Amino acid sequence: MFETEVNLSVINQIEALGFNFENQEEAQKCLQFVNASTVYALNDQVVNQTIALRKQLKIKLPDAIVAATALTQGLAVLTRNAADFQKIPGLTVVNPFELSN
Repeated sequence: MFETEVNLSVINQIEALGFNFENQEEAQKCLQFVNASTVYALNDQVVNQTIALRKQLKIKLPDAIVAATALTQGLAVLTRNAADFQKIPGLTVVNPFELSN
């Protein structure tokens, strides 16, 4: 379905599937996207990294979980809201809307 592997934090899964879609077709496409992705659950390593990030940077819990998941798995965060993640040391953040062709 996708040319590259897609990785999601469990928070991304909750946010995507918890969205109130306008129609069933959009909801189904989102479900297919999530099902085709690797979803990383919370584990002790992610929880401990999340706690450390929250203490150090006082960021929102969902953002801290997404960042902690990426950091512990060696992944980048792909987000349109890059500003919320820029201050996290060691985290690669990519805004797909700012990528050049």
